[in-house]
Amino acid sequence: MTPAPLPFAVSRRTVLQGTAATALAAGLAGASPRPAHAARPLPAWYDDAKFGVFVHWNPAAIPAYAPLTSVNELGFGAANQPEWKQRQLWRLLPYAEMYQNTLAVPGSETARFHAARYGNRPYDAFVEEFRTRSIRDWDPDAWAELFQRAGARYGVLTTKTEDGFLLWPSAHRNPRKARWQSTRDVPGELAAALRRRGVRFGAYYCGGMDWTFGGLPITDDASFINALPRTPGYLGYTDAHWRELVARYKPSVLWNDYGFIPGKDVPGLHRDYYRQVPDGVVNDRFDQSGEGGTSRVPADFATVEYGEGTPPANGKWEACRGIGTSFGYNRLESDATYLTPAALIHYLAETVADGGNLLLNVGPTGTGRIPPEQEERLLAVGRWLKAHGHAVYGTRKWQRSRGVTTEGLKVCYTAASDAVHAIVLGVPHGRTVDLDLRLTRGATAHQGNARDRLRWENTPHGTRVTLPARPRDKEAFTLRFAPPAAVKPVTG
Repeated sequence: MTPAPLPFAVSRRTVLQGTAATALAAGLAGASPRPAHAARPLPAWYDDAKFGVFVHWNPAAIPAYAPLTSVNELGFGAANQPEWKQRQLWRLLPYAEMYQNTLAVPGSETARFHAARYGNRPYDAFVEEFRTRSIRDWDPDAWAELFQRAGARYGVLTTKTEDGFLLWPSAHRNPRKARWQSTRDVPGELAAALRRRGVRFGAYYCGGMDWTFGGLPITDDASFINALPRTPGYLGYTDAHWRELVARYKPSVLWNDYGFIPGKDVPGLHRDYYRQVPDGVVNDRFDQSGEGGTSRVPADFATVEYGEGTPPANGKWEACRGIGTSFGYNRLESDATYLTPAALIHYLAETVADGGNLLLNVGPTGTGRIPPEQEERLLAVGRWLKAHGHAVYGTRKWQRSRGVTTEGLKVCYTAASDAVHAIVLGVPHGRTVDLDLRLTRGATAHQGNARDRLRWENTPHGTRVTLPARPRDKEAFTLRFAPPAAVKPVTG
């Protein structure tokens, strides 16, 4: 028996939706359905991990520029966008890692910025600087130490983005661009640094798009479809890279983007991967060509980007987004555009309560440093997880994921084998908190990991818990109720 494919993931790019998705299906689907790999349970480590760090680092980190727009405001994920809206999206795209394309879009702010700062300097010059200076000065241990302190259980690195530059010394060199790869083994060094600290390593690879094979500029849905490489040579190139990444680094996560071209034996690749990494997981962007917006290739988790799309009701999923408006580093971003520590903690809690993992992205600079504002936020999440991770790590969805206190504070519920956790987003005005759950006789209530029992009583709203003092953590605090059988959601 094979598992049902996960629902169609919101694509990394809005143009994989709506009319463009139809064109993509026609161009990429192939003549017959591809076989599905054998059913397998989701590896427990991934469902337990809850929090990972995504890293977008490519030559675009040197110019580091994109408009401070929002993909959601631009219509990210919306179907049947008018042509003017499509063109607006590509002119104003906030993803700084896609600088090479936005630079080539006529009338874009990126083109104006580039002309003023760099004149006629080609993107190739950024690639050479990145290859010879940025990567040379990079410190993998600094990243790994930060991710560990942030409480991340896995890290996923972009080994190749849309610009086609390879972050590792591949034996399968780019046939169209000389010196378009690193001489230093960035994935290998980062994987080793993470694993020394008990953090798993994952590999992102942009399989369905590569601008060294043509396609610039992308200005609308039609030009996006035309930019997708479809040649047998590109098929062999990407297949060789994936197999090389698996054989060399044994990544715990395979994270593909933009689907694959006709003829790609994705189930075969996955079978080979699972043989080498039995507890590895793959995302659902290896194949986005099925009818009705569903993937023909089963995946271990669905992908939701910048909150766009509906997570699957059943099945594992992962939310990914940048701390600000971009994945790659954008020099224009600041405290004003980055999410606050509280907002990030709330987003993590909501994602976990709904059954997902959060893959929070950082965009290192052209020197390989994590910007201080991003580092500060990761450390804030780590401090909170150190105190309240018992309500996050290893938990599962409860009977109801969300709730609200009588003061209007949002509540996220998670379930463990020995307790139900309430993550209260904010701080109550006093020492009592009213939750919309009901406890039965014999239930115990505790604040966080404390052993002392708290006094509780039934109320029309559900249950009122008296705290020893107002919580110190301003972002969120946790309550623990046991045993699970004695905790029920309020239904009316």
